[in-house]
Amino acid sequence: MTVAPDTWKISSAADAALARTTVALLTADADVPVLERARFLTALTAGMRRCLGQGGAWELTLALEQPAADTDGQLNVTLRPLGHSQRRPPADEFTLTCPRPLPPPTAGPDHTELADGVLAADEDTAAVLDRLDETEELLRVHRDELHQTNQGVLALHAELDAAALAERELLDAERAARAQAENARSLLTFLADASAAVTASLDGETILRRLPELLVPEYADHVDVWLFDDEPTPGGGGRPAATVTAARTGRPQHAAAHPGDLPGVEDLPASVLSPERPLLCIPLTAHRMLGVLTLTAPGPRFDPDASVMLIELARRTAIALDNARRYEQHRDTAEALQRAQLTDLPTAPGLLLAARYLPATRGLNIGGDWYDAFAQPDGSLLAVIGDVTGHGLRAAVMMGQLRTALRAYAVEGDSPGRILTRLHHMLCHQQPELYATAVIVRFRPGDPEVVWAAAGHPPLVVRAPDGTVRVVDAKPGIMLGVPVPYEYDDHALFLPSGSTVALYTDGLVERRADGIDPGIDRLAQTLASLGTEELQQDLDASAESLLKPMLHGSERDDDVCLLLCHTTPVLTPADVLHSSSTEPAAGSVPPS
Repeated sequence: MTVAPDTWKISSAADAALARTTVALLTADADVPVLERARFLTALTAGMRRCLGQGGAWELTLALEQPAADTDGQLNVTLRPLGHSQRRPPADEFTLTCPRPLPPPTAGPDHTELADGVLAADEDTAAVLDRLDETEELLRVHRDELHQTNQGVLALHAELDAAALAERELLDAERAARAQAENARSLLTFLADASAAVTASLDGETILRRLPELLVPEYADHVDVWLFDDEPTPGGGGRPAATVTAARTGRPQHAAAHPGDLPGVEDLPASVLSPERPLLCIPLTAHRMLGVLTLTAPGPRFDPDASVMLIELARRTAIALDNARRYEQHRDTAEALQRAQLTDLPTAPGLLLAARYLPATRGLNIGGDWYDAFAQPDGSLLAVIGDVTGHGLRAAVMMGQLRTALRAYAVEGDSPGRILTRLHHMLCHQQPELYATAVIVRFRPGDPEVVWAAAGHPPLVVRAPDGTVRVVDAKPGIMLGVPVPYEYDDHALFLPSGSTVALYTDGLVERRADGIDPGIDRLAQTLASLGTEELQQDLDASAESLLKPMLHGSERDDDVCLLLCHTTPVLTPADVLHSSSTEPAAGSVPPS
């Protein structure tokens, strides 16, 4: 509800003061808050001051809007020049919200009310100042809190910066540790692979060839190996001084224009032979010093971690070279002993003999295989081939003992089966854990039936005169030396004149990938391909023809023994005389 407006004339400061006091009393009675009332009255006073400053008379209109239920009332104050139309916009207009209904305006306050109004104005000012003091105190408190907060934020930033720096340092340290660990892992992996490569062979030249393949170009630009056995009196001619120093002192040497700072390595001036690149000279030492490994750096310097790995690889290479030399000496001794015990083949009526022995070309598999052929007092001939388990000197020595014992037992005229039985007993009694295989064939001049016995040996391969070949697959009996009682049986084999029997060891027919049976079949096919005339005229050449397709020129893991026995007609004295009488006389012309 709107109450009819009340209008006052404002033409002097007294009129303005009375109007202000009236409005102040109205708003105080309406319980308008002090701050809002002060702001309203201040604005109203300023407005009336501006109007009086412009001169003339002004009218002030109070319009009251009484609140409805549960709403606030409103006081509207308007200032206009006196006498102007109401349609003209007012000079100033002020609005105040009142929480309580406003009393109707009166004609104007008396002097007492005016004085009270002035005093009340001071009270409002005091209240405003109190509120201002409270606000300032709150501002001070908040300012202190903000300062402390800022200090805390600064401290927090400092801590965060310190934590970030520490974290960066930790990350850098972790990256460095990971890089070192990865480098160490890479070096260890290379060392393991390189060690396996140099120790996989027992051939010194192969080991020396592999070193440059392994080290160039990642760990060295050039590799040189000086072995003392190559130069019995090393004086250092043509060798870098650092190499000679390493040979003389037995300690690794580093030669460069700058110190290498390599662990366990002594520094020397740059080499005249390699002034641009550093040299690392490492003695090759096993049981004794074998030589010096000289490496030219792949870049401006050697890596310290890599140098440690290279020194260890040199040590392992020296052991591999020493093992290769010991193996070569052992192998040469075993082969010499083996060949010394292989006798020349005898001549016998009605029988041609040819034999071949080939040592293994790989590993220490030398010294176990042998062949033998010798005449008996009764005129028969024994052909023997055998294989002692194991290799090296011990196998060669045991092969010699078996060969000697077999000849001794054969002198007593025993059959092949009986001879093998006695050899078996001897081995079981004197050489436990030593085993051997063997086959013995007894030939009698003019007798087409031969007797044979075998102890765990590959079967005989027999070629008939018509070129057909068969493998004699009778049970060979157990190996010699197996710790069980055993009696070896004799077997009869019919061999017409012109037949060929092949005795051999497993090195000829056995291959790791295929086993032994395919090799025996291949031997039978190769023997069948030989001509009867070739066998009759040159059995040695036939043996060579038999070996070539069987071995294919490849490396051998085991010894190879082959003994060919070719039967021929036995000539009687009458046959000899008849052959002589049918030959033309010297210088005669044969009949056409």
